[in-house]
Amino acid sequence: MSENNRLGVFKTYKLYVGGKFPRSESGRVYEVTDSKGAWLANVPQSSRKDARDAVVAARKAFGGWSGATAYNRGQVLYRVAEMLEGRKEQFVREVAASEGLSKSKAAAVVDAAIDRWVWYAGWTDKIGQISGGANPVAGPFFNLSTPEPTGVVAVLAPQKSSLLGLVSVIAPVIATGNTAVVIASADAPLPALSLGEVLATSDVPGGVVNLLSGATAELAAPLAAHQDVNAIDLTGAGAELAKELEIAAADNLKRALRPQPAEADGSDPSTDWLAAPGTHRLTAFLETKTVWHPTGALGASGSSY
Repeated sequence: MSENNRLGVFKTYKLYVGGKFPRSESGRVYEVTDSKGAWLANVPQSSRKDARDAVVAARKAFGGWSGATAYNRGQVLYRVAEMLEGRKEQFVREVAASEGLSKSKAAAVVDAAIDRWVWYAGWTDKIGQISGGANPVAGPFFNLSTPEPTGVVAVLAPQKSSLLGLVSVIAPVIATGNTAVVIASADAPLPALSLGEVLATSDVPGGVVNLLSGATAELAAPLAAHQDVNAIDLTGAGAELAKELEIAAADNLKRALRPQPAEADGSDPSTDWLAAPGTHRLTAFLETKTVWHPTGALGASGSSY
């Protein structure tokens, strides 16, 4: 059969939950179009049951991921960058179609997303040095503060920046040992769902990152109220929705990261996220554990530390 007569094979987009690729429990799908309104794909419309399943998967993965060494987590994040680099052309096409960018601008966004994985990979074994330390005390004690991951974090991905913004909110959450339930951009979910395929082949344990597509408000409400979710990143929520979710999150004292004005205005899908990210997202979902320990004596002479 000649190439001109060949039928194309359309890509089937699926959720990424617990290291697997389920369709939505509800069986619903919705159409995704490009910036000009042309059809791109049908994607799963996640249900509340899908969100609850994702939380179960994230909680199950938390012990192993948070217990891994920071160096090992850095290796895994770097592997994500490697695999994303190998599929760069696919992501350039998806970002260009989703965000209405030229091929060159989309390529720059994908490059920045790859570099962001590398950047956060380098921080995994260093964040403890700036968010912890030895505290001076008046007595023969060591007093040490060390950072620990918060737990399961619900992440509302940016609505306009379908890949770079997405990576910028996922990577710091898992770099510090948390696990994530991510709601992708409602209008541009294709790069997020394709990222699930990258994560599945990048040594990231199943359940560490769970990706859902669908209506942000519909999925965010049960996650904000979920008693087994420890924190929520409200970046992808508008001001009114963010306020409602903060109220729901207060029920079990979730940490809530409010959207920054530069991130929320959605003017240019790339401008807000290309700047150096800093460390505020790394520290946003860390708890501090402080331990006291007596210095003790070193020998018969009575000398001490």
